[in-house]
Amino acid sequence: MTTAIHLATPDDAPRLLPLIAAFHSEYGIERSDEQREAALMPLLQGSPLGAAWLFGPAKAPTGYTIITFGWSMEMGGMDAFVDELYIRPPVRKRGIASEVLLAISSSLSDVGVQALHLEVDRDDEATQRLYSRAHFKLRDRYSLMTRVL
Repeated sequence: MTTAIHLATPDDAPRLLPLIAAFHSEYGIERSDEQREAALMPLLQGSPLGAAWLFGPAKAPTGYTIITFGWSMEMGGMDAFVDELYIRPPVRKRGIASEVLLAISSSLSDVGVQALHLEVDRDDEATQRLYSRAHFKLRDRYSLMTRVL
């Protein structure tokens, strides 16, 4: 792997939060800085429900991903979900996302995670190709449905 990647800790919050804000802005996700920090900090402090990784140079990361964990009878145990994946626009289309997804998938498999899921816009063919290169497959019979509580 040529892209440096590390599990984020509370010390990484000042570098991670602006990346999350940029991702949210790009995708029209309306959250305050306080809401983002409140959602992120448990993950940085060791919550078993998820983790965040930064990649690129330590002092100026090029992106991040947040993975959350669950359980699936269908998949045979623990599964995970790519909650967010963001790469700064100037360094996109260089294979960083594929590299990160493959490395994290391997690491998760090594600790017993049975499946890694993500959601992608049905009309975003370029992103679907990216995820296909990282060995994700569309599940024809399934659609993600959400009830916001």
